[in-house]
Amino acid sequence: MRRFLLTGGIFMQKNIILKQRRTAKKILLLLLLLAVSACFGCQSNSRSSRPLIGITSVYQVDEDNGSVKTVVGFAYVKAVAENGGVPVVLPTIANEEILQQYLEELDGLILIGGDDIPPDAYGQHPHETVKIMPQQRYNFERQLILAWLSGGKPILGVCLGMQFTNVVSGGTLIQDIPSQVGTKVTHRRKYHRVLIEPDSSLAKILDAEEAMVYSNHHQAVDKLGRGLKVIAHAEDGVNEAAELIDGGFGLFVQWHPEAMKDTAHRDAIYGALIRAAARKKSD
Repeated sequence: MRRFLLTGGIFMQKNIILKQRRTAKKILLLLLLLAVSACFGCQSNSRSSRPLIGITSVYQVDEDNGSVKTVVGFAYVKAVAENGGVPVVLPTIANEEILQQYLEELDGLILIGGDDIPPDAYGQHPHETVKIMPQQRYNFERQLILAWLSGGKPILGVCLGMQFTNVVSGGTLIQDIPSQVGTKVTHRRKYHRVLIEPDSSLAKILDAEEAMVYSNHHQAVDKLGRGLKVIAHAEDGVNEAAELIDGGFGLFVQWHPEAMKDTAHRDAIYGALIRAAARKKSD
């Protein structure tokens, strides 16, 4: 009987030890899983720390078969990616739900170049040189800009993007610089000098009061829209940049920083947008 009790006691002790070992293994495995999860979580948070930057696109219709392409110059995408943002190309889609999701999910917005705004949008008849953008793009982008400006998130307008923002804010355009201004400055596919207001956001961003910029436009801001302030001119007096008076980061340039050989100039402007978007996201 005593031997049986001793044997039973030893057996019970062995079972307890085995259970303790199994429990220890389970705890160790759980800790390892938690550590791996935490590691992946850190990586995920690192990726998500990059702000999402929407980039508008050209609505290109094939004249032969009517098919539509969403087109955006890769230089815009590259400028965003190389300055800490996640580029998100925005197709022209007439869908309120999708537009609302753009407004909610994106941290910053870039308005790219393209064809001309319909002159009747600012109360004028078209000049013979005007090449009007598709109505689909005009409708979509007008709605997007108005909604975006009311939300106070960072925005950068490039070329047409500056003109479009001015028009939806109640401003007008010079429809054709060569014939209506009569300037010696070439604004089409050329570099030219711009003079920057010393107290402007652009002067701070570039740390300069003048710059050589690459332009490709035949139109420009004329009468200024509500909430905007001109902050740079070409030497012929043509408006070359503007900023929002209130409402956070809003910069609009008539030239193409993303197309310039001077990547420091490009990075200063696109980097400023993306840093502003990152700050807004973390608020």
